[in-house]
Amino acid sequence: MIGNQPSLTGNIAAKTISVIATAGQTLFSVSGGYNINQINVYRNGVRLASGRDYTASNGASVTLLSAATVGDVIDFQIFDDFRVADAIVNAAATQTINGDVVVTGTLSGAAIGIQSAGAVIGAAKTLNFVGAGNTFTVTGDTIDVSIAGGGGGGGLGTAINYSNDTTPTPFSYIDRRVNVTENLLLDTTKAGESDSYIVSVVPNIEIVSGVAVTVGSGKTMIIDVLKIGDL
Repeated sequence: MIGNQPSLTGNIAAKTISVIATAGQTLFSVSGGYNINQINVYRNGVRLASGRDYTASNGASVTLLSAATVGDVIDFQIFDDFRVADAIVNAAATQTINGDVVVTGTLSGAAIGIQSAGAVIGAAKTLNFVGAGNTFTVTGDTIDVSIAGGGGGGGLGTAINYSNDTTPTPFSYIDRRVNVTENLLLDTTKAGESDSYIVSVVPNIEIVSGVAVTVGSGKTMIIDVLKIGDL
């Protein structure tokens, strides 16, 4: 194109929109609009002067002060600022994106936060629920999971399924012994808000040296409720 080209810095992006004029046309709509004072207009490759050859004052259209002839090529070169704050920053600790994010393909590295009774217990990429009878309820962007038995700690034992590994049998099993490897405080935050009994169905509980298991006020610990200690 003829005329002085604008000098672009590294944070400015530009696009060009071309239209073919009709006979006597003066008013042109600019697709997508433009920022005022950030547009250049060319007629058949010749750059026009703002205010002398055209006006562009509303961000949506351009008016030629001298009517075009049929077949004239009118180019609109539109500039826009590119702000780093508007981009996704690589390896940033936290970023906020307003609006929906649509991903076509595999989203790698993503994880879901996992909560128990409102407390965050960790993050994972895959949730695998073992056992029959688990149910899921979706409310908005929250999934409530109800686990029915087979969890190895929600009932009096771990469920035993038939040979198809999905149909539960009337039987369950309990390990003879268990090791306590971390400090454990059995208080109202873990064992009910009021006076309650804490029952262990494992007859042999071995507490690692240096580890403390503390039964809180109002709590009563009962061991070997099934009386299988002599097995």
